[in-house]
Amino acid sequence: MPLSNTSIWIRPYWAPGDEHAVLLFFVFGQFQQELRIPAARFGSKGLPDGVELFRYPHDTLRQWEGYPLAGALGELLENDHPQAFAAAAKAPEVLSVRGRLEDADSLDYLRDTLGVLAALYDIGAVAVADPQILSLFDHDAWHARFLIEGGAPARNHVLILCDPDPQAGEGHFWVRTRGMRKFGRPDVSIRGVPPAQTNAAGELCLRLVERQVMGAHFKDGQELEIEGLPGLLRARRAGSLEDPQFNNTHIAFDWPG
Repeated sequence: MPLSNTSIWIRPYWAPGDEHAVLLFFVFGQFQQELRIPAARFGSKGLPDGVELFRYPHDTLRQWEGYPLAGALGELLENDHPQAFAAAAKAPEVLSVRGRLEDADSLDYLRDTLGVLAALYDIGAVAVADPQILSLFDHDAWHARFLIEGGAPARNHVLILCDPDPQAGEGHFWVRTRGMRKFGRPDVSIRGVPPAQTNAAGELCLRLVERQVMGAHFKDGQELEIEGLPGLLRARRAGSLEDPQFNNTHIAFDWPG
């Protein structure tokens, strides 16, 4: 399904800030010598200013420290998507699509980039890796997740993780997100979640993600009153862009009670 080519990805809660959005994708396949990308077919105006495409022989990229099909990330991608991983590993070429953009009052930059990536499947791509959300997509999975009229919902762009939380003691969980650097916003971390509340914490993460995707900022020390919770949530700015758990800064919350 093509995306609308009008500027509809507006961020109604946006206010100027000093954040930057970061995009990073790896496209595996075999392509003609001259890349003619039919991006308009998917409602895209082409890669936005600040996002670039680089082309590599696959064997060259295998030597790179950040090569996505190796190490812990490669093992995760192979376990989760074995067929897409096998196709990517055999591909002779890799395209890197990446950029750092100033925070903006619309998400048109993301819409246009996603449209280019969709179009690359039509000219030789077999898989796209999104290391920010630890995911690898074949053609059908990419289309189902991102090619949605009016734009895929916020939950499609992030990963929500739930792990035991040793900081809070046995029986508690840590619910957190990855992927918010695409929007120039911190990820969300909620610690000390009781076992019976993990689904509620995941839904809360999505609500907080959606607000930020639409441009909102959470200030350090800001208190949030959430319906159904016994107490207030207090936001803490934490982490750094080098934090391996998020690959981003994050907003930290403790589950009330």
